[in-house]
Amino acid sequence: MEKLAKECLEGNTEAWRLLVDTFSKKIFNLAYQFCGRYEEAEDLTQEIFMKIFTSLPKYDGRKNFTAWILVVAKNHLIDSYRQTKRKIRPRDNFDVHLPANLTPDPEVEMIAEQERQLIWKGIGKLSPDLRLAIILKEIQGKSYEEVAEILNIPVGTVKSRINRGKLQLAQILTQEVNQT
Repeated sequence: MEKLAKECLEGNTEAWRLLVDTFSKKIFNLAYQFCGRYEEAEDLTQEIFMKIFTSLPKYDGRKNFTAWILVVAKNHLIDSYRQTKRKIRPRDNFDVHLPANLTPDPEVEMIAEQERQLIWKGIGKLSPDLRLAIILKEIQGKSYEEVAEILNIPVGTVKSRINRGKLQLAQILTQEVNQT
């Protein structure tokens, strides 16, 4: 990957295209999980790639390139959130159509969807630092070490943020359930 970064810096458009193809899904997923809106995640993904392109000269070839890209993405998502103070809007819902013999009980599916929406609403109310740690560890399944590298913080801080995030999320969800 470091070679790919060097080729991009040298103006190799095919290398840039390969870099975008390699990381676009990962960055889009991170942006979508952070903001919860498809169109907004697409815009953020494009902005992140522009940021990566302009930041490539700053890349230190001794560091993990994938982690560096995710750090750039994370920083842009937090900066964007802080600049706009985005209000949490309802997340997009994508209908999944199952064959008739696999269709779940509509009541069970409705309850599961309500729970998913409630959890995402709660995650959206967390501070960006806690939200990102929770998304990377609990939703994307990254290890504590990977999250620490991406967020450029010690592993102990990652564990603390995830723990605080879970506690705050539990409080938020309890309040939401009690209000209904």
